[in-house]
Amino acid sequence: MVEEDITDQLKNFHEMELDDRIVKAVAKLGWVQPTLIQEKSIPLIIEGKDVLLRARTGSGKTAAFAIPAIQKILNIKQTKYYQETRILILAPSKELCNQIFNVIKDLTDKCSRDVHCIDISPKVDLNVQKPLLVERPDIIVGTPARVLQHIKAGNLNVSKTLEMLIIDEADLVFSFGYESELKELLKHLPKIYQAVLASATLSADVKSLKSLVLNNPVILKLEEPDIAPSSQLTHYHLAAEEMDKASILYALLKLHLIRGKTIIFVNTVDRCYKLKLYLEQFGIPTCVLNSELPATIRCHSVNQFNQGIYDIIIASDEKSLEQPGDRKVKSSESQKSKRRKDKESGVSRGIDFQFVSNIINFDFPLDVESYIHRAGRTARGNNQGSVLSFVSIKEQPMLNDVENHLRNGSDTSVIKTYQFKLEEIEGFRYRAKDAWRAVTRIAVREARLKEIKQEIFNCQKLKSYFEDNPNDLKVLRHDKALHTVRVQQHLSDVPEYIVPPSLKNLTGLNKRKRKHWENFRPTENSALKYQKKKNNPLVAMEFEGFKKDRNKDKKIKNKKGKVK
Repeated sequence: MVEEDITDQLKNFHEMELDDRIVKAVAKLGWVQPTLIQEKSIPLIIEGKDVLLRARTGSGKTAAFAIPAIQKILNIKQTKYYQETRILILAPSKELCNQIFNVIKDLTDKCSRDVHCIDISPKVDLNVQKPLLVERPDIIVGTPARVLQHIKAGNLNVSKTLEMLIIDEADLVFSFGYESELKELLKHLPKIYQAVLASATLSADVKSLKSLVLNNPVILKLEEPDIAPSSQLTHYHLAAEEMDKASILYALLKLHLIRGKTIIFVNTVDRCYKLKLYLEQFGIPTCVLNSELPATIRCHSVNQFNQGIYDIIIASDEKSLEQPGDRKVKSSESQKSKRRKDKESGVSRGIDFQFVSNIINFDFPLDVESYIHRAGRTARGNNQGSVLSFVSIKEQPMLNDVENHLRNGSDTSVIKTYQFKLEEIEGFRYRAKDAWRAVTRIAVREARLKEIKQEIFNCQKLKSYFEDNPNDLKVLRHDKALHTVRVQQHLSDVPEYIVPPSLKNLTGLNKRKRKHWENFRPTENSALKYQKKKNNPLVAMEFEGFKKDRNKDKKIKNKKGKVK
C-alpha cells in the first residue's frame, strides 16, 4: 500500500495525455483546471493501479474517476473490436447514480459513438432494462442491489469481461444496507480487475471495503479539513424557537437578505411539506425532495433546482436518523413513522447541487457528520458559501458539539452569531404566525397525497391499467376534496410599514417611484389643481364608478339633443 501526499503544482487537463475528445468535452463544461484530487488520481487510474480517493465533498471526485474510466474504454477500443461491458460503477443512491451518469454523458459528448454508458438504478421492471443490457454497454452505473438483481436474472454477465470496478461514496455503501449484496456481487466478478474507491471519509466501513476490493492500493488523501475553509465558507447560528424560526425565514426571504440558490434542511419529510406550504402562502416558490416518491421524480427535482427553475429546495436529511450510532438522539417522530421510504435515496451526501450559495438548517442536524455533509452542499470548487443554522434551546448541545469539532483545539469561534433583532420584524411575526398555524397535519398529509396521486396519473406503467379499469381512474380523480392551505394573494407583497427602517434602503423600497403632486410639473392650471387636492385629500378620492356613471349621463344627454 502506497500513501501519497498531494503538494505539487496543478497540471492542466491537456497535460495529462488524455484523448482530445475528452479534453474538448472538459473545455465545453468550463473546467479550466483540474482540482487537486483530479490532478493526482487521473494518471494513476489510467496506469491501472488500484486507488482509494479520500477528499471532502465538492472536491471533484466524480470526474476524478469518470475521466480515466472513459480514457480506458477509448484505449481498449483501439485494439479490441468486440463490444463488452468493461467498467461497473456502484453508488449507494439512485440520485447519485443519475448524477454520475450525467457527468459521464457530458464527458463523452465528443465520443458518444465509442463510449456507451447506461444507468440501471431506476426501479423499473428488469425486463424493461434487459434490451439495454443485451447491447453490452461499455459502462454500467447502478446500486449494488440493482446490479445483483440483473446478474441473478441472467441479464448481465461480467464474470469474464469486467476490467474496472468503481465504488463511489464508499463510506455509505454499508450504512445504506448493501453489505450482503456487495459481498455476493463480488463473487460474480473476475478474479483480476482494477478497483477504485471514492469516499469523503476513511471510516471503518471504508477500511473493511478496501480489504475486500482493493489490492495494494494507492491512497490519495487530501490533507484538508472536512469542509471548506472559513475564507470560503461562513457559518452562522441564530437562537430561535419554532415560531421564531418561521418568522425569521419569512423575513429573510421576502426582504432579500438571502440571495442566490438556497437549500433548506429539515429532519423529516413531513417538515419539508409543512415548510413548503408555509412559504407558498407568501408567494415563495420551492420544491421538495421526498424519499417516498420514485427516483426519477427526485432526480427531476434536483435538475429543476440546478437549472434555476427553483432557487429554493427543501430537503430532509433522513439518513442521519437511521444511523445505528444515533439511537439516543432519534426523534420521536422518526420512530413513529411507518411510511415506506426508499433506502436507495439520499440528499445530504453525494448529490451535486450546483452553485448553491446558502444552506439553512431550519432543523439543526442531529450529529456533527450530518452538519458537515449539509455544509458540503455549498462552497464547492472555488465558489463562496454560507451556512445559517436556527438553534432552539433543545438543539443547543448539538451546536456545541459542532462548534468544538470545527474549532479543532483553536480558541477562535467558527460559528458566528447572526446579528438579527427579532423586535424589528414584529410586523412579519403576526403574518407568519397565522400562516404557520394554517399548515395543519391534515394539510400536510393531503399535500403529500396530492403529489402521489399526480405521479399515479403520470405513470406510464399504470396507463394501460386505467384504460382497462376506467372506474378506478374516476375514483382517484373524484376523490374527497383536499384540505389544502388557502393562499391569499396579498400576502405575497410586503407592505412598507412592516419593513424595519434600517432595511428599507437595502431592500429597495425607498426607490419605488410614486406619483406625488410635487413631482408633477405640467401647466400652471394643473399645478393649482393638484395643490387643491393636497389641501383637501377627500377631493382626490373619486371612485371610478362615479366617473363612468357621469360619463354615461353625458352621452345620453348628447344623444337626446341630437334626436331633438
